[in-house]
Amino acid sequence: MASDDAFKVSSLKGKVTLITGASSGIGAGTSVLFAKLGALLALNGRDVENLQKIAKQCTDFGAAEPFLVPGDLTDEETVKTTVEQTIARFGRLDVLVNSAGILAMGSIETTDLAQYDRVMNINVRSVYHLTQLCVPHLIKTKGSIVNVSSVNGQRSFPGVLAYCMSKSAIDQFTRCIALELASKQVRVNSVCPGVIITDVHKRAGLDEEQYAQFLAKCKQTHALGRPGEVDEVAHSIAFLASDAASFITGVNLPIDGGRHAMCPR
Repeated sequence: MASDDAFKVSSLKGKVTLITGASSGIGAGTSVLFAKLGALLALNGRDVENLQKIAKQCTDFGAAEPFLVPGDLTDEETVKTTVEQTIARFGRLDVLVNSAGILAMGSIETTDLAQYDRVMNINVRSVYHLTQLCVPHLIKTKGSIVNVSSVNGQRSFPGVLAYCMSKSAIDQFTRCIALELASKQVRVNSVCPGVIITDVHKRAGLDEEQYAQFLAKCKQTHALGRPGEVDEVAHSIAFLASDAASFITGVNLPIDGGRHAMCPR
């Protein structure tokens, strides 16, 4: 058993990993875990101050200091610069974790085109562009890509229309490029979290009381009777990125306490 654990840990050791959305939530938790596992990190996020805090958490564990490439990935020049600077710093890229994304509330009646464009640009277009620029480098290393999707991409929920559409797009993107890159030995998978305790829902507009009620409802909406923790998603991302998942590609993996399997009774 010890040798298996050592294998899982060592398979990410020294792997150059670019993580987006690293200044908060799942991206931040994944960054700290990858640092613990010995990965060499390039971290992107829009909140520079938070990004620096996450970098400090990484070095507090004795890990190599992450290389910070802050910026808004909806800006095409920022995407190009992010990839160029990462390659200039490390000389290669082994793993790409696309974790940047936003949640926005709204239905077909209330979601205007500006909100739709904002959600799709951040959650889909920037992921497409960044991945496209990283692929040549990942082909060289026979690397892997992990996209952060959502149960909202697999199940239908009212009131978060553009978000659901964006995550469904990410799941299909994952499957398509997994097939396109399989012959080049680049693996592509996504994780599809259920409700995870982060700030994403508050940033989308829920106040403290609404958020507390939302989390309480998870006792009914998730088979395991609770919301998930960031660390639980981060470990799944690490598994899919590592050699422990060497024969897994094109998978949209639910990390949702069984929510994807549920229906009303």
